[in-house]
Amino acid sequence: MTLQAAFEAAGGLALFLLAMSMMTDGLRLFGGAGLKRLLERSTATRIKGAAVGALVTALVQSSSAVTVATIGFVNAGILKLPHAVGVVFGANMGTTMTGWLVSLTGIGFKVDALALPILAVGMALRLIAPGRRLQGLGEALAGFGLFFLGIDILQGAFGALSGGLAERLPAAAGLTGVLVYLGIGFGATVLTQSSSASIALILTAAGQQLIGFDAAAAAIIGANVGTTSTAAFAVIEATPNAKRVAAGHILFNLLTGVVALALLPLLLQLVQMANGWLEVGGRPEPALALFHTLFNLLGVVLLLPVADHIAGLLGRLFRTVEEDLGRPRHLDATVSATPALALAALREELRRMRRLVLSNVAAALAATEARPDRMARRAEAVAGLGTAITEFATTTRMSSLPRDDAETLPELIRVARYLMEASRLTPRLNGLRAAMLEPQNGAARPIVEAYLARLRQTFSALSETEAELDAGDLAVAELEGVYQTAKAGLLRLGADRRLSVDRLDLLLEGFSGCHRLVDQFAKADRRLRRPAGQVADDPGDEPEPVLEPEPGAVSPDGPEAPARRPVADQNDALTRR
Repeated sequence: MTLQAAFEAAGGLALFLLAMSMMTDGLRLFGGAGLKRLLERSTATRIKGAAVGALVTALVQSSSAVTVATIGFVNAGILKLPHAVGVVFGANMGTTMTGWLVSLTGIGFKVDALALPILAVGMALRLIAPGRRLQGLGEALAGFGLFFLGIDILQGAFGALSGGLAERLPAAAGLTGVLVYLGIGFGATVLTQSSSASIALILTAAGQQLIGFDAAAAAIIGANVGTTSTAAFAVIEATPNAKRVAAGHILFNLLTGVVALALLPLLLQLVQMANGWLEVGGRPEPALALFHTLFNLLGVVLLLPVADHIAGLLGRLFRTVEEDLGRPRHLDATVSATPALALAALREELRRMRRLVLSNVAAALAATEARPDRMARRAEAVAGLGTAITEFATTTRMSSLPRDDAETLPELIRVARYLMEASRLTPRLNGLRAAMLEPQNGAARPIVEAYLARLRQTFSALSETEAELDAGDLAVAELEGVYQTAKAGLLRLGADRRLSVDRLDLLLEGFSGCHRLVDQFAKADRRLRRPAGQVADDPGDEPEPVLEPEPGAVSPDGPEAPARRPVADQNDALTRR
């Protein structure tokens, strides 16, 4: 009988895990876009982030799914690390909903009265609903019905096991007993990779008197800490930001577990008192669900106010070479107090930023295959460095600067913005080089090769002539002629039907992006190589072109202004039409 009950318990657990998976997948399919927008738009503060994390986790019944989504938003720049930490804290609160659902079965909730109809409706929607969203809702409802059926099977199995096992299990007396059950809860979560499943097992076992109330509370603490294993496994080969978010998750659960363990006697008294007020017939499940909620809430209350400090600590972990490159090396508060030194430091930092952009351009133009992931990280480093330079420049006290130096400062900000835009456009070089190798573009290959060869010469000249203004301008002027010739050649191929309209459009777009890259870098280079204090136009500095906004670009004219496209590029677009 004991062996049969053990198999029933295993089957109930399997059904529970299947139900959790169906609920998570179904709700993500039904409300995925809405939940994503909620995470994107409603996390402006730590408190909002925690609230949204709790709400979304309670809906999808998976803190892991919310944590993974949060990691993606941090990587995409949608969420800042302090706000992401708030979402992760809230996700731990949201996952306590599982305990409350399980406790329903412990206070006389009739499973077959609701679970089976929900399962029937859910499967009907899953099979015959016309749209994917409704099918997702059906899958979630079916999972919700299976959830209660799995708990019902677990209860029956544990009821059969309780007579033989209850006497063999150790009591949770003393520190040793508490640690034993804490380890059991931790191990159960590591094995199932689901704290919800572990807590369901613990609550069901407590409800069937298989383990005592104190033992179940200690096991719940262990299960809550054990859920960090999922995050740890998920980010073994992940990005630094992903590792930082996972580290925040681990830190929260560990600290919360330590606090709960230290205050265990007090917390147990509180929930036992509350259990009497709830009048649930002395059933342990609601009290244990309250205990789980209470110590997670305590963790949020203690750690959310210092989320910024935690994020700062996490930001110093898992640093890559590219992230270190993106940190200013010449700018600090002591320099900003002396305007003349601040300007000199800004110029040095901008020269370093210029070298980073040149390095990325050289990698993109190299004949060997460049590593897109590394180039993307270096581009992020340039963007971060440009932002730091701009912020430093805006804090410099211009009132105490001589007039010429005061006029130089905005020019240096423009240099940073130009370099950021050039860095953003660098992947266009990779795209153009890849397009050249495609068989469908065979007729255009000589034209692309000639242009890329001239690009290499131009950037080689720019990198070797930092102090020679005229030489750099001459190289850029010669490239302009090659660009116009190449564009005319592509248009002829299109007119002769040797190149399809779609291919022509893609190649012209690639050429246009590379042309703008050179234009932005040359403007930055020209301004950076001027003598200090010189801001007037010189013969090598052509008038600013008439520009129009280009979506998604970084404007050299300020952080709020939309980036713009030169008239030459507008003509390209008109020509393609």
